[in-house]
Amino acid sequence: MAEDEGKRRLRRARYAIAAVFCVHGAVTGSFATRIPWIQDHAGIGAGQLGLALAFPALGASVAMPLAGAVTHRYGARTALRGLLALWTLSLVLPSFASGIWVLCGALFVYGATSGMSDVAMNALGVETENRLGRSIMSSLHGMWSAGALIGSAAGTLAAHLGTDARLHHTVAALVLTALGLLLCQGVLDLRSAPEEEAPPRFALPPRSALVIGAVGFCGVFAEGAGLDWSAVYLRDELGASAGLAAASTTAFALTMAVARLVGDRVVDRFGAVRTVRAGGVAAAAGGVLVVAARHPAQALAGFGLLGLGVAIVVPLAFAAAGRSGPNPSQAIAGVATITYTSGLIAPSAIGGVADVTSLTVSFGLVTLLAFGLVLGAGVLRPGERTPRKPAAGTPH
Repeated sequence: MAEDEGKRRLRRARYAIAAVFCVHGAVTGSFATRIPWIQDHAGIGAGQLGLALAFPALGASVAMPLAGAVTHRYGARTALRGLLALWTLSLVLPSFASGIWVLCGALFVYGATSGMSDVAMNALGVETENRLGRSIMSSLHGMWSAGALIGSAAGTLAAHLGTDARLHHTVAALVLTALGLLLCQGVLDLRSAPEEEAPPRFALPPRSALVIGAVGFCGVFAEGAGLDWSAVYLRDELGASAGLAAASTTAFALTMAVARLVGDRVVDRFGAVRTVRAGGVAAAAGGVLVVAARHPAQALAGFGLLGLGVAIVVPLAFAAAGRSGPNPSQAIAGVATITYTSGLIAPSAIGGVADVTSLTVSFGLVTLLAFGLVLGAGVLRPGERTPRKPAAGTPH
């Protein structure tokens, strides 16, 4: 009887953390759709906007190492509840910014709270996966993608209706904060043992995280290139219409979301290493199709394959990091920092190479990095899914 109750509690925790990922993604989708409004309100040009949009990744990279210390001090559930609330509430800040430097500061805070809550929820996701004894990280990130799509759909509607982004984001932040606080009640309540040493507030990522992060770097670079440049590629290189060019981004995002939602079954059947190698082959084949395309339909198929191939790299990188050493939060923070950095530099790197050569050459580089997943997949070989031992007297 007690065993059945434990299983039910664990299933509830699995659904709760999945919903938390969805809430996290909804914030990102809500923000992204109102960037043009925020730019106009702040009175800045395209160059200044590009500078400002570097600050979320900068804030995340600086703050993510703090997540482990916060979790150690307050416990995983309380830490996630607080960090997620800070993240959802930070959604209101950019829309109230009245100039470039105020916007940069707002986006720094936005990114910092995003990164810390990201580390906390991924660490809990890994622990939930360990206790279930089967892969769930891919579907958790699929729920994040679903949340981003929901948030962007609501944002698109708000923009279409001409709603002031300050009102839209205030309402969205309050709703998502309330949802997040409610959902966090159902996640695992992990606490450090009294004798466990607190992790440092700031520390270099462990060596294992650097190696795993290198694979994540390849995946996120290809992901960022596909999302940000696919529409431009079809328009400029292949002469596609604006509608068809936009469809390439949709195809890429949808194949990623679907692959993540079903990816756990594939991982459980074939293992993380073989799954990522197969994904690397698919992504590289997609890159070749894009580079060789002479018609928009070929490029569309290529971008779809690219999204399919890189979809589960980040979830599996986080899962591998969480099992790579004694401090999952620190390892996950290290991998997250590397992947955030990749996401930051990918769009500008693609543009820089294209300025010197062409977008075709840029996606040749993406293809090479995608093939790097085939070569580096071995570092994602999972260790034993060993649940953390709870502290004495701690509910779990």
